[in-house]
Amino acid sequence: MNKILVANRGEIALRVMKTIRKMGLKSVAIYSEVDRNAPFVIYADEAVCIGPAPSDESYLKMDAIIEVAQSLSVDAIHPGYGFLSENATFAEKLHAAKINFIGPGIEAIQTMGSKLKAKEAVKKYDIPMVPGTDQAITDPEEAKKIAAEIGYPILIKASAGGGGKGMRVVEKADDLVSSMQRAVSEAESSFGDGAVFIEKYVKAPRHIEIQILADTHGNTLHLFERECSIQRRHQKVIEEAPSVVLDESLRAAMGKAAVKVAQSCNYTGAGTVEFLLDESKKFYFLEMNTRLQVEHPVTEFITGIDLVEEQIKIAQGEALSFTQEDLKINGHAIELRVYAEDPENNFLPSVGVLEKYQIPQQAFVRVDDGYREKMEVPIYYDPMLSKLIVYGNNREDAIKKMSQAIKSYKISGVKTTLPFGSFVMNHEAFKSGNFDTHFVKKYFTNNEKAVDLDREAEIAALFSYKILASEKRKLQVPKHEKDAWFTKRDI
Repeated sequence: MNKILVANRGEIALRVMKTIRKMGLKSVAIYSEVDRNAPFVIYADEAVCIGPAPSDESYLKMDAIIEVAQSLSVDAIHPGYGFLSENATFAEKLHAAKINFIGPGIEAIQTMGSKLKAKEAVKKYDIPMVPGTDQAITDPEEAKKIAAEIGYPILIKASAGGGGKGMRVVEKADDLVSSMQRAVSEAESSFGDGAVFIEKYVKAPRHIEIQILADTHGNTLHLFERECSIQRRHQKVIEEAPSVVLDESLRAAMGKAAVKVAQSCNYTGAGTVEFLLDESKKFYFLEMNTRLQVEHPVTEFITGIDLVEEQIKIAQGEALSFTQEDLKINGHAIELRVYAEDPENNFLPSVGVLEKYQIPQQAFVRVDDGYREKMEVPIYYDPMLSKLIVYGNNREDAIKKMSQAIKSYKISGVKTTLPFGSFVMNHEAFKSGNFDTHFVKKYFTNNEKAVDLDREAEIAALFSYKILASEKRKLQVPKHEKDAWFTKRDI
């Protein structure tokens, strides 16, 4: 490979390009009109505008992206995460165009892209799974019978879903039909697939995921776990590695299970296998993400492995240069996703101009970001500004470094999750390691402000209103460095 196009934007596009440059390769950026002067565009060796701001007119335009790649003699495309990263159709189109897809094979994407297909694939490998159905349920009466057998509470989940969409907790039989209807409707609108299934609801779980790498030479290994239990609306906000609750025996068992999941679909590249861990430390397979994860930097810190570099090497046909026995956990890492959200208002999006934006400069602090001071946070995309990652000799040291880094991170003009991160770092439940996925509901909100999945509709409405209001005026896009908000900084 000589030239790689990064089919993404923001912090992940810039992060991938840094490794591409480190490897002596050339990078190509695609960007929407609103991202014209974004740091990732400036950093790339070549950059092409792909379309207007809405993602379905730019970052999701498969044929247009492939056309750009072909016109610039691109050897491979790295999809980052989100957008087209887990789209089997995109992978198929790249294969047909003879462009290397830096990710797993089409079979793996298709299998693990459906929770039901994933369950079917891993069943033969004797991997623990949450009790429930292994096929789609459409009949409410049938759902009632299954729920009665499993026992309440249950969880209705979208087969094609993710990020908490198409998901409903049902505490009693009287609520099942209405909850099922809402889950199906949400799944159809979010994923174009209304298939749902039922699982036993694990009341106080921890969300543990295992990073895996697999090459094309039959080598599959794991790079230990990440603790991802601090979430809002079933979406992660804080991750750490390793997890405080796993001992060596449990770590080995979960790592072995993750490798089996990868092998069940002939996986190649970097991927993540997600598990639920209950109060008695029994783990259950949840799903597999067939891409790089947002939280991959904490694994890079504790292992010393550049996961993007490994992705590229695997895509080039190289064998892994290390074995499972070579990998050791060194120190502790914590990541805070810095979102443009208001934690005091149920984490609703906060858009505006970054009047002040100054990142922390301490040692052992890493900031993967995609913004600079005076830039506007677009309403069209995920509101994550950056990932703040710290490394410590141990967990206590990492928590201390994170608290210091948060204080040094200066952002004004929008609300962010920095204060929430500070709250978590100073909370006894987090410091002691005695927490689960209900941390936000238990400790950060009171009864009047308790997290409710139905509030997602309010968020969608807010976004729709802002987009509608925005489209009533002409989109203002700075064209040159001399424009008012543009600030160039070494990156």
